[in-house]
Amino acid sequence: MSDPIDVRPVRGRREWNTFIKLPFRLYKDDPLWVAPLLMDVKSRLNPKKNPWFEHSEAEFFIAWRDGRAIGRISAHIDHNFNEFQGNDWGLFGWFECEDDPDAAAALFDTAAGWLRERGRDRMVGPMSYTTNDELGVVVDGFDVPPSILEMHTPRYYPPLFDAAGFAKAKDLLMYSLEVTDKEKVHPAIWGAARRVDESSFTLKPFSRRTINEDVDRFLDIYNASWEKNWAFVPLTEHEVRHYAKDLKPILDGNWAFVMVAKDGDNAAAALTLPDFNIVLKHLNGRLLPFGWLKALWYKRKIDRVRVFVLGAKPKYRTTGLGARLYAEHFTAAEKTGVTGGTMGWILEDNKAINKVIVGMGGEVIKVFRIYERML
Repeated sequence: MSDPIDVRPVRGRREWNTFIKLPFRLYKDDPLWVAPLLMDVKSRLNPKKNPWFEHSEAEFFIAWRDGRAIGRISAHIDHNFNEFQGNDWGLFGWFECEDDPDAAAALFDTAAGWLRERGRDRMVGPMSYTTNDELGVVVDGFDVPPSILEMHTPRYYPPLFDAAGFAKAKDLLMYSLEVTDKEKVHPAIWGAARRVDESSFTLKPFSRRTINEDVDRFLDIYNASWEKNWAFVPLTEHEVRHYAKDLKPILDGNWAFVMVAKDGDNAAAALTLPDFNIVLKHLNGRLLPFGWLKALWYKRKIDRVRVFVLGAKPKYRTTGLGARLYAEHFTAAEKTGVTGGTMGWILEDNKAINKVIVGMGGEVIKVFRIYERML
Protein backbone atom coordinates (compact mmCIF):
# COMPACT_ATOMS: atom_id res chain seq x y z
CA MET A 1 0.00 0.00 0.00
CA SER A 2 1.35 3.43 -0.99
CA ASP A 3 1.77 6.21 1.55
CA PRO A 4 -1.22 8.56 1.97
CA ILE A 5 -1.47 11.73 -0.09
CA ASP A 6 -1.72 15.07 1.69
CA VAL A 7 -3.00 18.03 -0.35
CA ARG A 8 -2.69 21.35 1.39
CA PRO A 9 -2.54 25.07 0.50
CA VAL A 10 0.82 26.61 -0.27
CA ARG A 11 2.14 28.53 2.71
CA GLY A 12 5.51 30.13 3.24
CA ARG A 13 8.47 30.89 0.99
CA ARG A 14 9.78 27.32 0.96
CA GLU A 15 6.47 25.84 -0.23
CA TRP A 16 6.08 28.54 -2.87
CA ASN A 17 9.52 27.66 -4.14
CA THR A 18 8.45 24.00 -4.29
CA PHE A 19 5.26 24.92 -6.17
CA ILE A 20 7.16 26.99 -8.73
CA LYS A 21 10.00 24.54 -9.33
CA LEU A 22 8.01 21.28 -9.42
CA PRO A 23 7.79 21.29 -13.27
CA PHE A 24 11.58 21.50 -13.49
CA ARG A 25 11.74 18.04 -11.93
CA LEU A 26 8.75 16.55 -13.71
CA TYR A 27 10.02 17.60 -17.16
CA LYS A 28 13.76 17.22 -16.63
CA ASP A 29 13.95 14.34 -19.14
CA ASP A 30 11.51 15.87 -21.65
CA PRO A 31 13.53 17.38 -24.53
CA LEU A 32 10.58 19.50 -25.71
CA TRP A 33 9.79 21.25 -22.44
CA VAL A 34 10.88 24.87 -22.18
CA ALA A 35 11.47 26.24 -18.70
CA PRO A 36 9.70 29.55 -18.06
CA LEU A 37 11.61 32.42 -16.54
CA LEU A 38 11.32 31.98 -12.78
CA MET A 39 11.04 35.72 -12.26
CA ASP A 40 8.01 35.82 -14.57
CA VAL A 41 6.30 32.90 -12.83
CA LYS A 42 6.81 34.50 -9.42
CA SER A 43 5.32 37.75 -10.71
CA ARG A 44 2.25 36.00 -12.12
CA LEU A 45 1.62 34.25 -8.81
CA ASN A 46 2.03 37.41 -6.73
CA PRO A 47 -1.23 39.29 -5.99
CA LYS A 48 0.79 42.46 -5.43
CA LYS A 49 2.24 42.33 -8.95
CA ASN A 50 -0.43 40.67 -11.10
CA PRO A 51 -3.50 42.88 -11.80
CA TRP A 52 -5.62 39.77 -12.48
CA PHE A 53 -5.99 39.45 -8.71
CA GLU A 54 -7.80 42.82 -8.60
CA HIS A 55 -10.98 41.02 -9.69
CA SER A 56 -10.18 37.42 -8.78
CA GLU A 57 -9.40 35.11 -5.88
CA ALA A 58 -7.30 31.96 -5.88
CA GLU A 59 -5.84 29.21 -3.75
CA PHE A 60 -2.82 27.14 -4.67
CA PHE A 61 -2.24 23.58 -3.50
CA ILE A 62 0.57 21.03 -3.43
CA ALA A 63 0.06 17.27 -3.15
CA TRP A 64 2.59 15.63 -0.83
CA ARG A 65 3.46 12.00 -0.26
CA ASP A 66 5.95 11.05 2.43
CA GLY A 67 7.26 14.62 2.47
CA ARG A 68 7.79 14.83 -1.30
CA ALA A 69 5.84 17.12 -3.62
CA ILE A 70 4.15 15.05 -6.34
CA GLY A 71 1.68 17.52 -7.86
CA ARG A 72 0.22 21.00 -7.77
CA ILE A 73 -2.97 22.85 -8.79
CA SER A 74 -4.79 26.16 -8.40
CA ALA A 75 -8.47 26.77 -7.84
CA HIS A 76 -9.59 30.25 -8.79
CA ILE A 77 -12.61 32.45 -9.35
CA ASP A 78 -12.53 35.33 -11.81
CA HIS A 79 -15.44 37.58 -10.89
CA ASN A 80 -15.10 39.61 -14.10
CA PHE A 81 -15.37 36.35 -16.05
CA ASN A 82 -18.46 35.22 -14.16
CA GLU A 83 -20.15 38.58 -14.61
CA PHE A 84 -19.28 38.86 -18.32
CA GLN A 85 -20.33 35.29 -19.13
CA GLY A 86 -23.30 35.23 -16.75
CA ASN A 87 -22.26 31.96 -15.11
CA ASP A 88 -21.02 30.51 -11.84
CA TRP A 89 -18.06 28.56 -13.16
CA GLY A 90 -15.01 27.91 -11.08
CA LEU A 91 -11.66 27.66 -12.84
CA PHE A 92 -8.51 25.68 -12.15
CA GLY A 93 -4.99 25.70 -13.52
CA TRP A 94 -1.27 25.52 -12.82
CA PHE A 95 -1.77 21.76 -12.86
CA GLU A 96 1.30 19.57 -12.89
CA CYS A 97 1.47 16.03 -11.54
CA GLU A 98 3.41 12.81 -11.61
CA ASP A 99 1.88 9.90 -13.53
CA ASP A 100 -0.21 9.01 -10.50
CA PRO A 101 -4.03 8.80 -10.79
CA ASP A 102 -4.47 8.92 -7.01
CA ALA A 103 -2.41 12.09 -6.69
CA ALA A 104 -4.23 13.74 -9.61
CA ALA A 105 -7.62 12.77 -8.16
CA ALA A 106 -6.67 14.21 -4.79
CA LEU A 107 -5.62 17.50 -6.39
CA PHE A 108 -8.79 17.73 -8.49
CA ASP A 109 -11.02 16.89 -5.52
CA THR A 110 -9.34 19.49 -3.33
CA ALA A 111 -9.73 22.20 -5.97
CA ALA A 112 -13.34 21.12 -6.52
CA GLY A 113 -14.08 21.38 -2.81
CA TRP A 114 -12.62 24.89 -2.61
CA LEU A 115 -14.72 26.01 -5.59
CA ARG A 116 -17.88 24.29 -4.32
CA GLU A 117 -17.59 26.05 -0.97
CA ARG A 118 -17.68 29.34 -2.86
CA GLY A 119 -20.83 28.59 -4.81
CA ARG A 120 -19.37 27.45 -8.11
CA ASP A 121 -21.41 24.94 -10.12
CA ARG A 122 -18.62 23.45 -12.27
CA MET A 123 -14.85 23.48 -12.57
CA VAL A 124 -13.30 24.28 -15.95
CA GLY A 125 -9.67 24.18 -16.97
CA PRO A 126 -6.80 23.99 -16.88
CA MET A 127 -6.39 27.72 -17.37
CA SER A 128 -3.60 29.70 -15.80
CA TYR A 129 -5.65 31.89 -15.25
CA THR A 130 -8.18 32.47 -18.05
CA THR A 131 -8.45 32.02 -21.81
CA ASN A 132 -6.17 35.07 -22.07
CA ASP A 133 -3.34 32.98 -20.59
CA GLU A 134 -1.72 29.58 -21.19
CA LEU A 135 -4.34 26.87 -21.08
CA GLY A 136 -5.32 23.35 -22.01
CA VAL A 137 -3.92 19.84 -22.08
CA VAL A 138 -2.26 18.50 -25.21
CA VAL A 139 -4.34 15.63 -26.63
CA ASP A 140 -2.77 15.51 -30.10
CA GLY A 141 0.57 16.71 -31.40
CA PHE A 142 2.67 15.63 -28.42
CA ASP A 143 5.85 15.70 -30.50
CA VAL A 144 5.43 19.31 -31.69
CA PRO A 145 7.63 21.73 -29.72
CA PRO A 146 5.65 24.41 -27.86
CA SER A 147 5.70 27.98 -29.10
CA ILE A 148 5.94 31.00 -26.86
CA LEU A 149 3.11 31.26 -24.26
CA GLU A 150 1.90 27.78 -25.13
CA MET A 151 1.31 24.82 -22.82
CA HIS A 152 3.34 21.64 -23.10
CA THR A 153 1.97 18.60 -21.26
CA PRO A 154 2.88 14.88 -21.19
CA ARG A 155 0.99 12.06 -22.85
CA TYR A 156 -0.27 10.70 -19.54
CA TYR A 157 -2.30 13.81 -18.64
CA PRO A 158 -5.47 13.05 -20.66
CA PRO A 159 -5.92 9.65 -18.91
CA LEU A 160 -5.54 11.39 -15.54
CA PHE A 161 -8.40 13.75 -16.39
CA ASP A 162 -10.56 10.96 -17.80
CA ALA A 163 -10.06 8.81 -14.70
CA ALA A 164 -11.08 11.74 -12.48
CA GLY A 165 -14.47 12.14 -14.19
CA PHE A 166 -13.75 15.11 -16.42
CA ALA A 167 -15.41 15.57 -19.81
CA LYS A 168 -14.32 17.63 -22.78
CA ALA A 169 -15.53 21.20 -22.63
CA LYS A 170 -13.79 22.45 -25.76
CA ASP A 171 -10.86 21.62 -28.03
CA LEU A 172 -8.48 24.31 -29.26
CA LEU A 173 -6.54 23.99 -32.51
CA MET A 174 -2.99 25.11 -33.20
CA TYR A 175 -2.02 25.53 -36.86
CA SER A 176 1.26 25.61 -38.69
CA LEU A 177 2.03 28.87 -40.44
CA GLU A 178 4.53 29.04 -43.28
CA VAL A 179 5.33 32.40 -44.84
CA THR A 180 7.76 31.47 -47.58
CA ASP A 181 5.51 30.10 -50.33
CA LYS A 182 2.67 32.35 -51.46
CA GLU A 183 1.49 29.66 -53.86
CA LYS A 184 0.18 27.61 -50.91
CA VAL A 185 -2.23 30.38 -49.98
CA HIS A 186 -5.69 30.31 -51.56
CA PRO A 187 -6.05 33.02 -54.21
CA ALA A 188 -9.16 34.31 -52.45
CA ILE A 189 -7.00 35.43 -49.51
CA TRP A 190 -4.81 37.55 -51.77
CA GLY A 191 -7.90 38.88 -53.54
CA ALA A 192 -9.47 39.98 -50.26
CA ALA A 193 -6.22 41.64 -49.20
CA ARG A 194 -6.02 43.60 -52.45
CA ARG A 195 -9.59 44.81 -52.13
CA VAL A 196 -8.88 46.71 -48.92
CA ASP A 197 -9.44 50.38 -49.59
CA GLU A 198 -6.06 51.90 -48.78
CA SER A 199 -7.61 55.37 -48.61
CA SER A 200 -9.95 54.25 -45.83
CA PHE A 201 -7.48 52.41 -43.58
CA THR A 202 -3.95 53.03 -42.36
CA LEU A 203 -1.54 50.32 -41.25
CA LYS A 204 0.21 51.34 -38.04
CA PRO A 205 3.06 49.15 -36.73
CA PHE A 206 3.65 48.90 -32.99
CA SER A 207 6.75 50.66 -31.74
CA ARG A 208 8.41 51.05 -28.37
CA ARG A 209 8.08 54.82 -28.70
CA THR A 210 4.29 54.71 -29.06
CA ILE A 211 3.65 51.56 -27.04
CA ASN A 212 1.03 53.11 -24.74
CA GLU A 213 -1.03 54.39 -27.67
CA ASP A 214 -0.61 51.06 -29.47
CA VAL A 215 -1.78 49.17 -26.39
CA ASP A 216 -4.89 51.35 -26.15
CA ARG A 217 -5.77 50.58 -29.76
CA PHE A 218 -5.09 46.88 -29.30
CA LEU A 219 -7.24 46.66 -26.15
CA ASP A 220 -10.15 48.31 -27.95
CA ILE A 221 -9.92 45.87 -30.89
CA TYR A 222 -9.25 42.77 -28.80
CA ASN A 223 -12.14 43.17 -26.40
CA ALA A 224 -14.59 44.04 -29.19
CA SER A 225 -13.44 41.29 -31.55
CA TRP A 226 -13.32 38.34 -29.17
CA GLU A 227 -16.25 39.15 -26.86
CA LYS A 228 -18.46 36.44 -28.39
CA ASN A 229 -15.82 33.72 -28.02
CA TRP A 230 -16.45 30.82 -25.69
CA ALA A 231 -15.19 31.55 -22.15
CA PHE A 232 -13.78 34.95 -23.16
CA VAL A 233 -13.25 37.61 -20.52
CA PRO A 234 -12.21 41.15 -21.49
CA LEU A 235 -8.83 42.38 -20.36
CA THR A 236 -8.87 45.39 -18.07
CA GLU A 237 -6.71 48.36 -18.94
CA HIS A 238 -4.41 47.55 -16.03
CA GLU A 239 -4.04 43.95 -17.22
CA VAL A 240 -3.24 44.80 -20.81
CA ARG A 241 -0.64 47.37 -19.75
CA HIS A 242 0.90 44.77 -17.47
CA TYR A 243 1.04 42.30 -20.38
CA ALA A 244 2.49 44.97 -22.64
CA LYS A 245 5.25 45.68 -20.13
CA ASP A 246 6.10 41.97 -20.01
CA LEU A 247 6.04 41.60 -23.79
CA LYS A 248 7.92 44.81 -24.58
CA PRO A 249 11.37 43.17 -24.54
CA ILE A 250 10.32 40.72 -27.27
CA LEU A 251 7.93 42.91 -29.23
CA ASP A 252 8.90 43.38 -32.87
CA GLY A 253 7.18 46.11 -34.87
CA ASN A 254 7.58 44.03 -38.01
CA TRP A 255 5.01 41.60 -36.63
CA ALA A 256 2.61 43.71 -34.55
CA PHE A 257 0.29 46.27 -36.11
CA VAL A 258 -3.20 47.75 -36.14
CA MET A 259 -5.40 48.96 -38.96
CA VAL A 260 -6.95 52.35 -38.22
CA ALA A 261 -10.00 53.61 -40.12
CA LYS A 262 -10.03 57.05 -41.69
CA ASP A 263 -12.30 58.33 -38.92
CA GLY A 264 -9.79 57.17 -36.29
CA ASP A 265 -11.64 54.03 -35.29
CA ASN A 266 -9.45 51.06 -34.40
CA ALA A 267 -10.49 48.43 -36.94
CA ALA A 268 -8.22 45.37 -36.82
CA ALA A 269 -5.04 44.12 -35.20
CA ALA A 270 -2.36 41.47 -35.48
CA LEU A 271 -0.07 40.62 -32.60
CA THR A 272 2.52 38.09 -33.72
CA LEU A 273 5.37 37.30 -31.38
CA PRO A 274 8.87 36.08 -32.21
CA ASP A 275 9.10 32.57 -30.78
CA PHE A 276 11.21 33.36 -27.74
CA ASN A 277 11.05 29.74 -26.67
CA ILE A 278 14.05 29.36 -28.97
CA VAL A 279 15.88 31.57 -26.46
CA LEU A 280 14.28 30.31 -23.24
CA LYS A 281 15.24 26.76 -24.16
CA HIS A 282 18.83 27.62 -23.23
CA LEU A 283 18.26 29.59 -20.01
CA ASN A 284 16.76 26.99 -17.64
CA GLY A 285 14.50 29.64 -16.15
CA ARG A 286 17.16 32.19 -15.20
CA LEU A 287 18.49 35.40 -16.71
CA LEU A 288 21.10 35.87 -13.99
CA PRO A 289 23.99 35.77 -13.68
CA PHE A 290 24.80 34.96 -17.31
CA GLY A 291 21.45 34.05 -18.84
CA TRP A 292 21.07 37.47 -20.40
CA LEU A 293 24.24 36.86 -22.44
CA LYS A 294 22.76 33.63 -23.77
CA ALA A 295 19.51 35.48 -24.48
CA LEU A 296 21.29 38.05 -26.62
CA TRP A 297 23.12 35.31 -28.50
CA TYR A 298 20.13 33.05 -29.19
CA LYS A 299 17.76 35.95 -29.94
CA ARG A 300 19.58 36.31 -33.27
CA LYS A 301 18.67 32.73 -34.11
CA ILE A 302 14.89 33.18 -33.84
CA ASP A 303 13.37 32.16 -37.16
CA ARG A 304 9.85 31.28 -36.00
CA VAL A 305 6.87 33.30 -34.80
CA ARG A 306 3.50 32.69 -33.18
CA VAL A 307 0.43 34.51 -34.46
CA PHE A 308 -1.07 35.26 -31.07
CA VAL A 309 -3.94 37.53 -32.15
CA LEU A 310 -5.26 38.41 -35.59
CA GLY A 311 -8.75 39.79 -36.05
CA ALA A 312 -11.07 42.66 -36.82
CA LYS A 313 -13.99 44.28 -35.08
CA PRO A 314 -17.29 42.72 -36.22
CA LYS A 315 -18.30 45.66 -38.42
CA TYR A 316 -15.05 45.37 -40.41
CA ARG A 317 -15.02 41.62 -40.99
CA THR A 318 -16.22 41.84 -44.58
CA THR A 319 -13.65 44.45 -45.58
CA GLY A 320 -10.73 42.08 -46.07
CA LEU A 321 -8.69 43.57 -43.22
CA GLY A 322 -7.91 40.14 -41.78
CA ALA A 323 -6.48 39.03 -45.12
CA ARG A 324 -4.55 42.28 -45.40
CA LEU A 325 -2.95 41.75 -42.01
CA TYR A 326 -2.09 38.19 -42.93
CA ALA A 327 -0.45 39.38 -46.15
CA GLU A 328 1.72 41.68 -44.05
CA HIS A 329 3.24 38.58 -42.47
CA PHE A 330 4.90 37.69 -45.78
CA THR A 331 6.40 41.19 -45.94
CA ALA A 332 7.64 40.83 -42.36
CA ALA A 333 9.14 37.43 -43.16
CA GLU A 334 11.13 38.89 -46.04
CA LYS A 335 12.51 41.60 -43.71
CA THR A 336 13.38 39.35 -40.79
CA GLY A 337 14.32 36.00 -42.32
CA VAL A 338 11.53 34.19 -40.49
CA THR A 339 10.27 31.11 -42.35
CA GLY A 340 7.13 30.29 -40.41
CA GLY A 341 5.69 29.36 -37.07
CA THR A 342 2.30 28.70 -35.55
CA MET A 343 -1.12 30.30 -35.47
CA GLY A 344 -3.60 29.84 -32.68
CA TRP A 345 -5.15 28.65 -30.65
CA ILE A 346 -8.51 28.57 -32.49
CA LEU A 347 -11.76 27.16 -31.10
CA GLU A 348 -12.62 23.87 -32.82
CA ASP A 349 -16.17 25.05 -33.63
CA ASN A 350 -15.16 28.43 -35.05
CA LYS A 351 -15.75 27.09 -38.54
CA ALA A 352 -15.38 30.41 -40.35
CA ILE A 353 -11.93 31.19 -38.96
CA ASN A 354 -10.71 27.61 -39.29
CA LYS A 355 -11.73 27.66 -42.96
CA VAL A 356 -9.82 30.89 -43.52
CA ILE A 357 -6.67 29.53 -41.87
CA VAL A 358 -6.79 26.42 -44.02
CA GLY A 359 -7.06 28.78 -46.99
CA MET A 360 -3.88 30.45 -45.75
CA GLY A 361 -2.15 27.09 -46.04
CA GLY A 362 -2.38 26.27 -42.35
CA GLU A 363 -2.51 22.68 -41.09
CA VAL A 364 -3.58 21.54 -37.62
CA ILE A 365 -0.45 20.40 -35.80
CA LYS A 366 -1.65 20.29 -32.20
CA VAL A 367 -4.89 20.05 -30.25
CA PHE A 368 -5.40 21.31 -26.70
CA ARG A 369 -8.36 20.28 -24.55
CA ILE A 370 -10.21 22.21 -21.89
CA TYR A 371 -11.99 19.92 -19.43
CA GLU A 372 -15.00 20.42 -17.17
CA ARG A 373 -16.57 18.63 -14.23
CA MET A 374 -19.83 19.44 -12.51
CA LEU A 375 -19.67 20.35 -8.83
